[in-house]
Amino acid sequence: MKYICIPTILLFSILAFSCKSYGQNEFPVLEGPYLGQKQPGLIPEIFAPGIVSIKGRGEVGISFSPGLDEIYFTANRKDEDQLLYSSKIEDKKWTPIKQEKFTKETHEMHPSVSHDGKRLYFTAVNSDFTVDKIWYVDRQENSWGNATKLDSPINDDNVFYPISATNGDLYYFSLKTWKTYYAPNVNGSFPKVKEAEIGKFGIHAAISPSQDYIVVNARNKEDAERKSDIYVYFKKKDGTWTKPINLGDKVNSNFPEIVPSITPDGKYLFFSRNNEEGGIANFYWVSTDVIENVRPKL
Repeated sequence: MKYICIPTILLFSILAFSCKSYGQNEFPVLEGPYLGQKQPGLIPEIFAPGIVSIKGRGEVGISFSPGLDEIYFTANRKDEDQLLYSSKIEDKKWTPIKQEKFTKETHEMHPSVSHDGKRLYFTAVNSDFTVDKIWYVDRQENSWGNATKLDSPINDDNVFYPISATNGDLYYFSLKTWKTYYAPNVNGSFPKVKEAEIGKFGIHAAISPSQDYIVVNARNKEDAERKSDIYVYFKKKDGTWTKPINLGDKVNSNFPEIVPSITPDGKYLFFSRNNEEGGIANFYWVSTDVIENVRPKL
């Protein structure tokens, strides 16, 4: 299997730009959705190089508000805690990216803005990664309220990667059973959990806004050198799911692709690619046409 080919001049341009990062006083003027970035087609492109995807720093797990005017993501450098970062549009411009800290736990990751924009879910993890629970903060007028650990059977196990569906249902992954589950939304609470019934193949399951497909990352069993690829499950008319379908070489590479998500408008697939030295991951994004192109006739 070959690496995706990129023209040499373009490659060096990308690398040079991604080496630059901005301090609070020199943050560039960014306007429009997705931090004003040029939107990709069918070939994945690094997202906001030097601004969000920074050389030497790992980034995994990204979420946008329904209005595409806020961004939340996880980032850390080597030997640093994994923490959340954010930016939002004020006066038509994106604010300098800032670090968030909601709990007393060591690590905070996997942000997911709810379908109505009123709640931010995330995973909080202790220092030795033995306790993973889902927390949330509710929106106040101009800020987020105090962090609350979700009072639900969801947190009976070690769990991570909450994804809020359009109808308010909450999808997540259990580290105990190694399966994906969801909890139906009942007036903002989650009294019951149900298995998503996609089996044990794939983690970091992200439901699409239309809830007709789920993307995951999983080891490619047909190619031992491929540590992790992005796959998609499509919902069939009877409510069951297809077998996982690999998104192919236009999305997946010889580097691991991990932690996929779909933007609220359904237009873009985001994921992290561990393509830096030492396995450091940066964000990539691509049109969800790459998903529609493999959709079977059901």
